[in-house]
Amino acid sequence: MAKIDKSQYTKSEWQRIKQARRLAKKADRHKKEFNQTIIRKPIEPKVNGSTAFVIGNGTSRFPIQLEKLKPLGKIYGCNALYREFTPDYLIAVDTRMVIEISKQGYQLQHPVYTNPNRSYQKIEGLNLFNPSKGWSSGPTAMWLASQHTYDTIYILGFDYKGLDKGRMVNNMYADTLNYKKTSDRATFYGNWLKQTTITVNEYPKINYIRVIDRDGFIPKELVNIKNMKHIYVDEFMQIHNLT
Repeated sequence: MAKIDKSQYTKSEWQRIKQARRLAKKADRHKKEFNQTIIRKPIEPKVNGSTAFVIGNGTSRFPIQLEKLKPLGKIYGCNALYREFTPDYLIAVDTRMVIEISKQGYQLQHPVYTNPNRSYQKIEGLNLFNPSKGWSSGPTAMWLASQHTYDTIYILGFDYKGLDKGRMVNNMYADTLNYKKTSDRATFYGNWLKQTTITVNEYPKINYIRVIDRDGFIPKELVNIKNMKHIYVDEFMQIHNLT
C-alpha cells in the first residue's frame, strides 16, 4: 500500500484510515491463502460422440455392477460412492462429505469437484466450480457431464421418491457416516428435479436416459422433454449385457 501522510488528517480520521488499511491487508492475505491452498483445475475438453453414466445414490441402482460400466463410457459419481467404487469424476458439494473425502486423501489421486467453501479452503487437490454452482451433488454431476458434451448420458439412481414411501430416506448410504438414518424424514426432491430439468433443457442435443426400477415413477416435469427418456433397470442391464 502507498504511504500516507497522517499530518493531513485529524486523530479520529487517522484511526479510521488505519482500521480500513488493516482490514484491506487482512482481506488480501485471506485471498492469497485461499488461492494458494486450493488447486483449481479446468473442466476437461469436450469428448463428443461418446457415452457417460451419472451415478446418483438412489436405491434403484443397487442391482447394477458399476465396474462393468467402465469400458462403456466415463462415469460421474456423487458423494460416498468413492467408498466402494472409483468413478472418473467424483462430485461432492456437502461440506461434511468433502471433508470426509479429503481425510482419505482421495482428491489427491482422483478428480473431485465441489464448490468453494471456507470450511475446506486449505484442502489441496480440489477442483472448484467458479462461480459456485449452488446445486445438489447429483444434478451438479449431471451438469458437469453435460459440459463435456457426450452424445448420450445415462442417469442412474435419480429416483425422486424420497417422500413416496412413508417419508423414508431413499439412499444407498443411509445409516452410514454423514448420512441420514433410513427412518429419518426424507428431503423433498423438488430442488433436485428442478436442477435436473434445467440441465436437460439447456443441452437439447444430448440424449438423456434415466434408469429407474419397476416401481419407480416419472415426475410430470420430465414427461414431455424430447431429449429425455426413461427405461427400467433390467432393460438397461440387457442393453449393455450386464446380466
